[in-house]
Amino acid sequence: MNFDDTPQEADFRARAAAWIANNAPFELGPELDVSGFGHLHLHSVDRIAAAKAWQKKKFDAGWAALRWPREYGGAGASPIEQVIWSEEEGVFGKLSGPFNIGFGMCGPTVMAWASEEQKRHLLPRLAAGEDIWCQLFSEPVAGSDLAGIRTKAVQDGDPGSEAGAGDWIINGQKIWTSGARDADWGLLITRTDPTVLKHRGLTMFFLDMKSPGVEIRPIWQMNEESVFNEVYFTDVRIPDAQRLGEVGQGWTVALTTLMNERMSIGGSMPTGFPQLLDLCTQIETENGPAIDDPRVRSQLARFAVRASGLQYSAFRSISALSRGEQPGPENSIGKLVAGAMMQDIARFALDLEGEAGLLQDKELAPDRARFQEMLLRSPATRIEGGSDEVLRNIIAERVLGLPADIRADKDVPFDQIPTAASAKR
Repeated sequence: MNFDDTPQEADFRARAAAWIANNAPFELGPELDVSGFGHLHLHSVDRIAAAKAWQKKKFDAGWAALRWPREYGGAGASPIEQVIWSEEEGVFGKLSGPFNIGFGMCGPTVMAWASEEQKRHLLPRLAAGEDIWCQLFSEPVAGSDLAGIRTKAVQDGDPGSEAGAGDWIINGQKIWTSGARDADWGLLITRTDPTVLKHRGLTMFFLDMKSPGVEIRPIWQMNEESVFNEVYFTDVRIPDAQRLGEVGQGWTVALTTLMNERMSIGGSMPTGFPQLLDLCTQIETENGPAIDDPRVRSQLARFAVRASGLQYSAFRSISALSRGEQPGPENSIGKLVAGAMMQDIARFALDLEGEAGLLQDKELAPDRARFQEMLLRSPATRIEGGSDEVLRNIIAERVLGLPADIRADKDVPFDQIPTAASAKR
């Protein structure tokens, strides 16, 4: 693969760099530089307001949602041009954090399954930074088994009547919903038929997060943030027009979201390697500069190899997109490797910092507590978007073609799958 810009790509890069140089919020640069390991941190301004302002400025100038069709608010750019833009946008790309789920997961699902009228209404609003989206998938009882969800959707009205299919009434709970408190819309997967196999009784909707009956509770993490949330539904009413796909086709729709999710997370997840390399050039150990220590250099080499592997895996995915292919299960590899690598790098950096690695005060800690923050956030990266164990199964079965795990509930209707409650009876 030739990684040099073509003349057309070089022209695109020059235009992007010039626009960013004249329009980026450089006053936020210092804060953005040490922000972004899983959450956008800004103390001088409201982070959502800043994110929306930057997104709107990009949209008005034609730099938003680059790969989306123009009729949906995008620019019709190529995957390579999207990469070039990301390289040039640099640290200011962190301002897109609140929109990542929308652009990487929800938007592509809406584009694939919504009506043309809905796409032309919803997608330009997302591209312009007017709406934030979340993904309402995980549930406490289901754990890592998405097909084991129990949030119910019951149709209210006669599907055969002149009034149409009728609304759906939603009751249940979701958990680990990233960004739910900031979200305007959410993708919601529900169970509409418990009498069939668990993968066949699911239906997908998109939901106004301000709907009556929606309650959002923050989950406070050990890093003192609450990116994740619990979301409760009590008799929430959703019009049938907001259904994506046919009734019972929710699993197929969800796969569209999940394949894009793995590519989006795996391709953009920061591992901290460039920051670690900078730290090693600055910090002193008992044997002198860390970068001169053979043991440190050996570990850096191991991280460099993994970083290169992630980079070239991402290039392979970009090449596939350029050929018109859809994201596939192989994108689970990037997310699996990057999540573990982030945690390993954070631990190694704190070991290098010695006792100073215990400090969390940004004014006192080395590198403004970047790696302390990274370590406290890193366990979540190995769970969100598919846990390590789930990703290993996907890679083994769907990429390497190994025998599937034994699944005792595979051919059992959902309402006949034994549960702890049924065992007590």
